[in-house]
Amino acid sequence: MLAGHQTWIFNKKPVILTTGTVGGPFEANGNIPEAFDTLHDDMWLKQASFEKAQQKMMEEACQIAIKKSAIEKEQVEFFISGDLINQITPTSFAASTMGLPYFGLFSACATSMESLALSAAIINGDGANYILSGSSSHNAATEKQFRYPTEYGGQKPPTSQWTVTGAGCALVAKEGVGPKVTSATIGKVVDMGMTDPFNMGGAMAAAAADTIEIHLRERNVDPSYYDLIITGDLGHIGREVSLDYMHKQNIPIDEKKYVDCGLTIYREGQPVLAGASGSACSAVVTYGHFLKQMAQGEIKKILVVATGSLHSTLSVQQTDPIPCIAHAVSIESGSDTI
Repeated sequence: MLAGHQTWIFNKKPVILTTGTVGGPFEANGNIPEAFDTLHDDMWLKQASFEKAQQKMMEEACQIAIKKSAIEKEQVEFFISGDLINQITPTSFAASTMGLPYFGLFSACATSMESLALSAAIINGDGANYILSGSSSHNAATEKQFRYPTEYGGQKPPTSQWTVTGAGCALVAKEGVGPKVTSATIGKVVDMGMTDPFNMGGAMAAAAADTIEIHLRERNVDPSYYDLIITGDLGHIGREVSLDYMHKQNIPIDEKKYVDCGLTIYREGQPVLAGASGSACSAVVTYGHFLKQMAQGEIKKILVVATGSLHSTLSVQQTDPIPCIAHAVSIESGSDTI
């Protein structure tokens, strides 16, 4: 199962049976509204706070994934998820509602693939038959915690990104019909000494390049093995910086096949500056958009590299540098997986 030092090979190839994706009004006006199972026209979702609205979206994504399947909720052994808010309370409260054994995670915007990697590892080791794996974020809740409340109207530099309001969930199973989770590379924390919380794409770029290089080397494949290599939320700036890193490492990556969830979800003209971010970003774009392309036969093999900026409000106030991480998961369809 272990290849090299950081990569798991899943010989039993756990299956993504179904997915559930939920978004808000800004996402409904974006580039891929068809990727969502449910779109809300109200940022509050009729809840008392933005954090409770985020909890509601996570619950809905889980319920959608289960409803699409042929199983009952009671057959799910674990719920593995997380978010950006202090002590991941939206996810933990959603776990209380779901009533499932729960692993709460925090890898910031890398949480989606961390949860999928752990779900696949547990199932591959016969530790479960069904696991709900997901992540969520809310623009207003995240802005309030990490930057300024949206009603403050603070100006942002062009390096900043727009947090996705949404939730994405995958129902991962030991067997069934669906795309296979074939491997995962667990990233290391990379600290480039950057301290600007308004340039997370630039800060995360090195972590993404590092994990991609390690994954390709430890799995002994060329970048061309994948139809797409998909980063989580590097945005315009982080994507270009990560490409520079990989070019210096002589990784022969095709820039046309190197895409970013943060540059996929919103359309041109939406005021997102450098692109999208948020722990829901890679979850909803992967589970709602790219897996739909896989189901339609447009792509067969993808490597999803979710990127996370591991700073807190306290660490920023103390002028600490921003540590970053990236976790990669390969998802493949068909019988020609290796």
